[in-house]
Amino acid sequence: MSKKKKRSDSAPQDQKSSPQKSSKKKGAHGKEQEPVVDERSVLRVFKSRQKPLTMSEIMRGLKVHKKEKQHILHILNSLSDQGKVLRTRSAWGLTESMSLCKGTLQVQRSGVGFVIPEDKRRRDIFVSPRDFNDAWHGDKVVVALTREAGKRHAEGRIVRIISRSMKRMPCRVIKQLGQQYYLCQPSDVRQTASFMVEQPEDQPELKPGQIVVVEPVEKLDRELWNGEVIENWGDEFDVTVQEHMVKLNHNVPSEFPQAALQEAAAYPPDPTEEDFAHRKDLREIPFVTIDGARARDFDDAVYVERLGQNGYRLWVAIADVSHYVRPGSALDKEAYERGNSYYFPRSVEPMFPEALSNGLCSLNPNVDRLAVVATIDFDANGIPGETDFCTAVIRSHARLTYAQVNRAVILKEQEERETLAPVLEHLELAEELARKIHAQRSERGSLDFDLPEPEILFNIYGETRDIRPKARHFGHQIIEEFMIAANEAVAERLEGIGQPQLFRIHPEPDQEKLRSLFKIMSKTELGMGLPQEPEPRDIQVLLQKAEGTDAEYMVSRLALRTMMQAKYSPVNEGHYGLASTCYCHFTSPIRRYADLTIHRALKYSMGDLPERPDSFKKLLVVGNHISATERTAMEAEREILKRLTVLFLQDHVGEEFTGVVNSVAEFGFWVELKEVMAEGLVRVSTLNDDYYSLFQEHQALVGQRTGRSFKLGQKVKVRLEDANMALLEVDLRLVD
Repeated sequence: MSKKKKRSDSAPQDQKSSPQKSSKKKGAHGKEQEPVVDERSVLRVFKSRQKPLTMSEIMRGLKVHKKEKQHILHILNSLSDQGKVLRTRSAWGLTESMSLCKGTLQVQRSGVGFVIPEDKRRRDIFVSPRDFNDAWHGDKVVVALTREAGKRHAEGRIVRIISRSMKRMPCRVIKQLGQQYYLCQPSDVRQTASFMVEQPEDQPELKPGQIVVVEPVEKLDRELWNGEVIENWGDEFDVTVQEHMVKLNHNVPSEFPQAALQEAAAYPPDPTEEDFAHRKDLREIPFVTIDGARARDFDDAVYVERLGQNGYRLWVAIADVSHYVRPGSALDKEAYERGNSYYFPRSVEPMFPEALSNGLCSLNPNVDRLAVVATIDFDANGIPGETDFCTAVIRSHARLTYAQVNRAVILKEQEERETLAPVLEHLELAEELARKIHAQRSERGSLDFDLPEPEILFNIYGETRDIRPKARHFGHQIIEEFMIAANEAVAERLEGIGQPQLFRIHPEPDQEKLRSLFKIMSKTELGMGLPQEPEPRDIQVLLQKAEGTDAEYMVSRLALRTMMQAKYSPVNEGHYGLASTCYCHFTSPIRRYADLTIHRALKYSMGDLPERPDSFKKLLVVGNHISATERTAMEAEREILKRLTVLFLQDHVGEEFTGVVNSVAEFGFWVELKEVMAEGLVRVSTLNDDYYSLFQEHQALVGQRTGRSFKLGQKVKVRLEDANMALLEVDLRLVD
């Protein structure tokens, strides 16, 4: 074989190290050879054509024979790895010429991803796992569109990672690899990378089942990274470890910056006489706080008095956090970043340091505190009239719990009534007014989804001993009605004077989901009289029809799924769920940043705050940010509840439960267990008596031969087969 032939055969490999220009050359017999193709020549073809090109078009542009196809494909793949070109379904395109979009990658449990664009006008962009380009769940990325949105989502490929959401990742030690190395996998199933770590010299020996914090170092393979163990938290079955995992998975802040701590420490433990200047002295008003037994931060205190013959005056005092937390201060910046407090079964990550949240700002009993006070007059029917607002100094006369109020006022238990004798008359008047306000709210179309919420009970060792529905009664409703009334009064005041504010908005239900709901319900015993083309207000009619029936729980669950997510915005779109035309959050400034912005706007309008509050433009940014932190808090809360539920159920594998079907899919149905607040999946593959198909319109799985069906709201008996901590899945099997 000639040397020239050898060079020709080895050209593709040689080009990789020393690219050559594409040109035609004369061979040994004077014939023209194919041009040598490199990355630069391929890029020139794309730039000259200014559009995505198929493989045939690329080869024609390069003027090469089809035998070079594999070589060109190799070059295209190399350019793709570098992010310079992208492959669409049928063509290749120049990345710099494609439509690019910044956003956050959200990975589903199934493994597929969606980029949530920063531009809220754009729809989410679907990204296949093969197009993640080393991006992880939560990363801020640049995605290039490979298919524009039509009836389906737009599709794209991630071309650049702007920033990692997880600098450190909680991982489960899976197994030992040789003498000193271990394989670890992220505790969040949405994170697909695995890590090989070395036993740290300064830490106890790693063991499978432990949770460690891993710092990624470098990529070793497609989904395998080298990592460094920063901390060893210990056994994954420890409740505290589970909470640590969830906080890190969701980037929930757990430490305050030193500057914020120093600002908080500089304040005295109680207000001073100087703080009382220009404030109303309302310390003689017998305000009381009513909260849960475990609460330590008291935002609100209330008092109700008789006004005239049949009217009422409601006093709502809210902690004046804005007096201490000035815009731009270290405390303010950290509160903005957090957006809200984060509540877990065994711990709290507050929006402010405890010196403020549980001390100086908290309306603790029998101590002087600064407050912003709203007074609202109501007529005999509970319809609001005149309102007034002021800054004041108050003193809470009692710290009450919901359970105490329920026993004394609702259940009329004599012993509790004697204990609360000094404030009992005011509490009974408060219940009377709250019921009338609630009736008025229901009359205007407000929705009440009285779905049970889980409460986790622990033993003295910190282990989960039960998960049951939280006790709920009208004692809770009293405070809720008063807070809603105060929030509306403040929002209406600020809107009336044209002061920009953050409204709490709740859009109307998705119309397609609404039609689907009523189509499903039309085939049940509640179907009589339901409209074929429902309007949002018809949901209240449906909830009222279901009240007190076996279908009540199912209807509430399905109706809730049609709801849009509430959020914060300076544009008033109303609050559908409360049937309110003007609503904001004012009553919890210790635990929500939105309320702090409202306090500043209100106090500025009264001349009690020198700093001009946020402009409309700034409020747009603030609203988007704290709406996102609120979603983070909700997701973290759901995850820890799921984790502790699975952890609790591991000790009950093999036991039988009763439950109700609350959701169906092609591969099975979910059952809400009655004996414990938990749900699990009965897979179709475990049903051996028939082949089952999903009837979407009826929300039912139906056997092809027997006609046996499983539908929403149906009561079933099941056995717990497995509670998988790694996948956070609960598997059930039907008991015939």
